[in-house]
Amino acid sequence: MKVCSYLVIVIFLIMATMLLANTTNAAPTAAQCKEERRLAVNECKNVLYGRLPSPSCCQRARVSHVECICPVITPKLAALIDVNRAVRLIEGCGRRVPRHYKCGSITTP
Repeated sequence: MKVCSYLVIVIFLIMATMLLANTTNAAPTAAQCKEERRLAVNECKNVLYGRLPSPSCCQRARVSHVECICPVITPKLAALIDVNRAVRLIEGCGRRVPRHYKCGSITTP
């Protein structure tokens, strides 16, 4: 269950960061990406239990780098997510989700 929970949160964050531009010219390091994913899991656990994202989860989604999230989305991971629900949650955080955006093995409707 823990791995599944981690994956659901990562997918939520992937979709939330699709429109974000990197605020620096330097790409995050592997260690920085790992830390971003760890923080996201901690902030967004409530989403796994059917709750809405907390303000801190939405904030984490806004500051996470898409290049840290998309590479971990495999077909197996993508099969665990209801993309339409994820889009509704992200839009609830105030983010517009683009149509037909490809991130790893997910393409938005």
